[in-house]
Amino acid sequence: MKRGLGYAGLALLAVLWILPLGQWLGADFPHHMLRHMGLVAVVAPLLVLGFPKVTAIFALSPLLGAVVEFVVVWGWHLPALHGWADGGWPGLVLEQLSFALAGLLVWAGCLRGEPLAGAGGLLLTSMHMTLLGALIILAPRDLYAAICGRAPDLDAQQLGGLLMLGIGTPIYLVAGLALIAKALEDKREMA
Repeated sequence: MKRGLGYAGLALLAVLWILPLGQWLGADFPHHMLRHMGLVAVVAPLLVLGFPKVTAIFALSPLLGAVVEFVVVWGWHLPALHGWADGGWPGLVLEQLSFALAGLLVWAGCLRGEPLAGAGGLLLTSMHMTLLGALIILAPRDLYAAICGRAPDLDAQQLGGLLMLGIGTPIYLVAGLALIAKALEDKREMA
């Protein structure tokens, strides 16, 4: 059963990279966000749950994992770095690898060890992802059009922000609450 989760994560990774999601969504930014959130919020936990021995190397403290993911995610959403990643394979590959690594650090750290510490890491991650998604949605203009060399498309940017909120917020929040429930269950059994 556990390995099946890991294989599902690998299959989703292939889908995110092989299928023409950008064409289906009709815009680049929602495609970027779907791939990004798929990596950090779905693929990474599936790999950690499915291949615990292989991913154990990424199990740092939950707080450190959350901080690394914060720096990586917010950094790549700065217009200059986003433009570089949008402009060609070297930037895109580095961006996607850093998203995957950050996701593995968060999930491996949070799903191993003390459940309350893991819940804290996931809830912190939920908060910063929610804030970034809200800022992207509420921006009065397209933040990335000029640097990416394309026409402004505020609707596509807002859809990307909604994807960030709709995928990341519930996944991190529910997983964090599940870890809190596990911690309470463990304490009840000890009493």
